[in-house]
Amino acid sequence: MTAKTANSLERLQAVLEVFTEDRLEWTPEEMMEALGYSRPTLYRYLKILKSAGLLTSMPNTGFTLGPKIVELDYLLRKSDALILHGLPHLEFLTSQYSCTALLVRWYGDKILCVDSRSSIKNPVTSYARGRPMPLGRGAIGRSIVAFLPKRHLVPLIEKTMADMVAVGLGNTLDDVQESLKRVRKTGFAVAYGEVTPGVVGIAAPVFDAGRSPIASVCVTISGSLVNGTAIDQIGQQVRHAGSEISAALAAHRHQSSDR
Repeated sequence: MTAKTANSLERLQAVLEVFTEDRLEWTPEEMMEALGYSRPTLYRYLKILKSAGLLTSMPNTGFTLGPKIVELDYLLRKSDALILHGLPHLEFLTSQYSCTALLVRWYGDKILCVDSRSSIKNPVTSYARGRPMPLGRGAIGRSIVAFLPKRHLVPLIEKTMADMVAVGLGNTLDDVQESLKRVRKTGFAVAYGEVTPGVVGIAAPVFDAGRSPIASVCVTISGSLVNGTAIDQIGQQVRHAGSEISAALAAHRHQSSDR
């Protein structure tokens, strides 16, 4: 791939990245202003993305994400090893407690739910499947960040320090690192109402074959349903689920490499 091609792909990708929860529809004029692209360049990219089904538009309206996104999501659900190996554990956890169990993947500087199950009629959650979650607050982010090597951990702490201070992890870098050491020792993280008021989050990491955290398995449950003993019990089960999923992912990777 040439530098010119790579640059074109990055510019094409940037068109997709303007779509957020706060801005779901864009006119070409708004895109040109936001991205700084010329009209011919933008319209060339819009034509490519629309032909691929990644964007769609109606006459006299703006552009929105297209049906290809739904198709790719369907294929993701059928092929993602994390989802496939994690589902039995989500079903087990929700069979044991009145809760919601989630699989949350970490990519770039984002974490987001890729699958969930619930055993309550009206689950309370601030972050549905596909909506990015904060990395600096809540049990899920903590269960991933705590297991990073120091060279990756320190920059992330510095980047999310305001959130970590707000939830009581400490006021300095050393304080936060000490709090995260306790998470590593326990094997799971607990957060009380940090993401959704009144809800306790209990999460453990999922590792790839190289023992780097790539995801988290989490139980969210009403604080009125649990005490310290119950939280520890759930934590042990969540940690076990994370270990089992990690082992399954490692085995899957080895099987794939042997083909």
